[in-house]
Amino acid sequence: MKNYNKFLRHLLTASFMIMGLVVSAQHQGMQYFRPNDKRGLNIFETTKDDTTSFHKLKVKVGGNFEQSYQMLRDKNMASPMTAPGFTGNVNSLIPLTNGFDLAMANLNIDAQLSDGIRVQLVAYLASRHHEDTWVKGGYIQFDKLLFLHSAFVDTLMKSFTIKIGQFDVDYGDQHFRRTDGGNTIYNPFIENYIMDEFATELGGEIYYHHKSGLFLMAGITNGELDPTVVAATKIDSATGKVNHYPAAFQGKLGFDRQVTPDLRLRLTGSLYKVHSANSNTLFGGDRTGSHYFYVMENQNVANGTTISNENDYSPFSGRFNPGFSEEVNTYMVNPFIKYKGLEFFGTYEHAKGRTIAETNQRKSIQYAADLIYRFPEHSENFWVGVRYNTLKAALHADPNDITINREVASAGWFLTRNIMLKAEYVHQEYKNYPVQNILNGGKFYGTMLEASIAF
Repeated sequence: MKNYNKFLRHLLTASFMIMGLVVSAQHQGMQYFRPNDKRGLNIFETTKDDTTSFHKLKVKVGGNFEQSYQMLRDKNMASPMTAPGFTGNVNSLIPLTNGFDLAMANLNIDAQLSDGIRVQLVAYLASRHHEDTWVKGGYIQFDKLLFLHSAFVDTLMKSFTIKIGQFDVDYGDQHFRRTDGGNTIYNPFIENYIMDEFATELGGEIYYHHKSGLFLMAGITNGELDPTVVAATKIDSATGKVNHYPAAFQGKLGFDRQVTPDLRLRLTGSLYKVHSANSNTLFGGDRTGSHYFYVMENQNVANGTTISNENDYSPFSGRFNPGFSEEVNTYMVNPFIKYKGLEFFGTYEHAKGRTIAETNQRKSIQYAADLIYRFPEHSENFWVGVRYNTLKAALHADPNDITINREVASAGWFLTRNIMLKAEYVHQEYKNYPVQNILNGGKFYGTMLEASIAF
């Protein structure tokens, strides 16, 4: 017992020393960094603005927490149907009531290792999709390469950024504005797009920034959320050969400039391509889940589903995944205009792909438009906004395209730069689904409330 108490005292002393160092580091700025709080709004790729001096190693420990209250209802017109292994009608909807959803939380660790070299690690502490803690990813970012002791390289790096690790694939601009588990601070709405573009993959990206506002990104990744070194055994239906796992490529060309003190203009075009994969998840890589709980879901299927590390059997309620797990060819165009407190963010996306069992590619086309007004001038602590999101897609083994439409209205308040409250009304409709599909004639609608903390 005496030795145990001595050990405990030493452990507590060391813990307080470490906490003191971390708290001290919290007040030091990070270089080429997107803040986790309100200051990170409308920041996309980090810029080459060198506004923070490096003095020594800095560590910042932060977090994101959110709690939502749901008041949604749903309905459908699908034909009653039974399925092997399940009891009852698998096309009936789970009865919904008002209540709190599962709270979600993220842990963020950022470290300034050296002048122009920064590391980020993010972990999901609690989420709808996974009950246990998962590492989202981590990467190292180089904005300077002073260790090479080359004046020529130093000059080059004034225009270049290099990112290496497991990170959000920089496809499109929406992933900079989306809700990510406990991190909802950048999103003026509760949920993301109907077709949610988000995946963490292992690879590297290099950016070129021009002083005019033009920039270019080229990247290469493994094309997988879950890497594997096991040789493929499945036959690709399109080629008739054993599947293989080549690299995925992504690129972005854009212009982003503060034209006047009141006017900012940004326009980007992005693409992502992989011709073969073990299981690509560009449209299903979210390990946290939708923030609309249990809409358009069936209780009988839920009761008959074996759950291991998932909190519920269907964590992506309200979203559409085209299922392009084998081949993906997609591009996106995003305009962003901010004039004083008025913001417009738009999306046009054209995605084609297939599963390993398909010989031909299917197509999904998505449009979205966000109009946000932030006020009062200078602080912009309040906002009101509307979003229209529509998707048209071809389902596997179905000759008819389906359509999903979503209209959203939101309002919010930043109590401080770290604390946010928001509310929204959402209405979503499903059209042209087969009568045997649970989404036939489906719709959900209602109000959501959410509180969020970020630091």
